[in-house]
Amino acid sequence: MTDTAAVEILADVHRGVGRILLNRPKALNALTTGMVAAIDRVLAGWEHTPLSAVVLASTSTKAFCAGGDIRTIREHSLAGDAEASERFFASEYRLNARIAEYPVPVVSLIDGLCMGGGLGLSVHGSFRVVTERAVLAMPETGIGFFPDVGASYFLPRLPGAIGMYLGLTGHRLDAADALYTGLATHFVPADELDAVGEALADSPGDPVDVVLNRLAGRSPVAGSTLAEVRGDVDWAFGAPALGEIEKRLRHLDTPWAAAALVALESASPQSLEITHTLLARGRQRTLRECLGTELALTRTTIRTPDFLEGVRAALVDKDRSPTWQRASLGGRTLPS
Repeated sequence: MTDTAAVEILADVHRGVGRILLNRPKALNALTTGMVAAIDRVLAGWEHTPLSAVVLASTSTKAFCAGGDIRTIREHSLAGDAEASERFFASEYRLNARIAEYPVPVVSLIDGLCMGGGLGLSVHGSFRVVTERAVLAMPETGIGFFPDVGASYFLPRLPGAIGMYLGLTGHRLDAADALYTGLATHFVPADELDAVGEALADSPGDPVDVVLNRLAGRSPVAGSTLAEVRGDVDWAFGAPALGEIEKRLRHLDTPWAAAALVALESASPQSLEITHTLLARGRQRTLRECLGTELALTRTTIRTPDFLEGVRAALVDKDRSPTWQRASLGGRTLPS
């Protein structure tokens, strides 16, 4: 572990509970190759340790993890350093698979932003605890990329067409919506979040779900705004083609549909096509198959003008005005 990674990842075992803290607060815990490798090594080292659970959390109240350090990936692409990007994505996806297959429950405590790679760290684990400050999203189509970290596996497995909606639009979920979709499993108020690790240590023989339920505050799921438009989400985003999704949204003529159209129209057409195809295929594939497909796609996508332009507009110049290669959908198919 490098000195930098050692500072950015804090790990210990406390009374039979493994604890990993993301500690890059100024960057909202955006994942670097070193951070990913450090987490992976810690988990690998604990696989034969008698633990009751592993808790994954953040030292920041602003973010659990805002995603991968995609700005650095853009720099690698501009410098022609494909090997550095390959190392990052291959390491990240290997970690996603390890978390999914881990021998003891992994409990992620999501307080603040959880986007992209943050969902890759959390959603593949057994339990995802959210606070009232949680915000979850897969916003990749807005930067010329596609929902990765196994999103082509977990998004299609959400109820109805919710996964397609989230993947294409990058819609942000609050705690209520995250619980409604199943991306979150439990709600614990932010001021009680630090008690989770101690509670798990105090009850090593109890199921993790039971321990978390003891701590849970009143669930906000009844206030889910996504639940209110669920019928429209399923009808519009359950359409078999992107063009048909747009037609159905225009037909609905509601505030929700108008917002969804704005999100689609501002996203990279290339990214929308890749995402739609990935999610349509993902329901029939295993997690490892999905991660393999995503890794292959990263090799070409991060070199495209849309990716370079999207990251520039969102994270470099921050003008939020990307100029995509094509102004609208049509005229291109996703490579098989």
